[in-house]
Amino acid sequence: MRVDTRFTDDDWTRIQRDWTSWWAHELPRPLVMINGTDNPGRLRFIRSKVRRLLGLRPASFWELLDHPLPTVFSEDAAAEAVLDAYAELHSSILCFGDCWPRWWPNFGPGIVAAYLGASVGSAPGTVWFHREEPVDLDSWHPADDPTNPWRRRVRELTRLAVERWGGSASVGFTDLGGGLDILASLRGTEQLLMDTIERPEAVERAAGEITRVWLRCYDELHAALTPQNRGFTPWAHIWSPARTYILQCDFSYMISPSMFERFALPDLEACCGALDHAFYHLDGKGAIPHLDMLLSLPRLRGIQWIPGAGAPPAEEWMPLLKRIRDAGKLCQLYVSAAGALRITRELGGRGFAFYINDTMNPSQADEYLRAIKAESR
Repeated sequence: MRVDTRFTDDDWTRIQRDWTSWWAHELPRPLVMINGTDNPGRLRFIRSKVRRLLGLRPASFWELLDHPLPTVFSEDAAAEAVLDAYAELHSSILCFGDCWPRWWPNFGPGIVAAYLGASVGSAPGTVWFHREEPVDLDSWHPADDPTNPWRRRVRELTRLAVERWGGSASVGFTDLGGGLDILASLRGTEQLLMDTIERPEAVERAAGEITRVWLRCYDELHAALTPQNRGFTPWAHIWSPARTYILQCDFSYMISPSMFERFALPDLEACCGALDHAFYHLDGKGAIPHLDMLLSLPRLRGIQWIPGAGAPPAEEWMPLLKRIRDAGKLCQLYVSAAGALRITRELGGRGFAFYINDTMNPSQADEYLRAIKAESR
């Protein structure tokens, strides 16, 4: 089953034109992405059907779109059923503004840990990676094994999705994870924190080796996506005509800037060097102490700011957003319609990419897009 997205070749031409202009800092307005429907009743019916097909608990529209696949993808034979279910779901979704049809194979945050021997734990709405017996940091070396079952599943599902949907949707990269986050899954977070103090050279060596495997895994997926895919997108709502990814280091929440510089920055510099449009996932206020270092990376094109659970929404962080833009970086946010309008009024829209959390129908989207365009400067 293919995806009937109601997205035309002219729509794809517009997406490529405007996103390419945004990457070049030439778009005089923000990118605004909105999903919605013109048939709420059909969408509710399809959501219910998809939940039954995938054996899921009741889930929201957004949870279904980004549902972790390990809870339903236990065998290779399930791939066709998974794609059928998502094709029907996406056929009931409309893309407004700078949004486009997309789907990414969500195997959890940091599936490379499973490629390297971690067990995969899953529950409705979440996935985690762990080892009962932590790797021995002094003797362990990551195995670059293309035959690993999880690596093969991700690669094959990506390939099948591109074969089916590459002409009608962007199939995204799975969430490969960040180097230190992957190492924390294999070593244990508390133990890795101790290692940064007691065995820093071993941490540096292991992190560097993971980066080299990560880059090969990225290249592998990029090759699978390239033949007929409509551009490139990571797990986040970012579109690019070239090599792109959202880099991250959630482990950074627990370490000082000097430790970040020693253990995380080399990984990020190497990954930025291999990408045309590198972005960074800045997650929560505990990651802010590392922002200046990130902004200094010349090949890092932008910052995705996620305030974190319980924190004020994105529009309440104006000084931080201004700091990102004043450094010459782009900025991607998940934000309410009112929040995006406020940011545009106070900071100007240039350089921002807003994914609007509110669903809309066509007339609501048209009215909103006119309003935010009028505020842009």
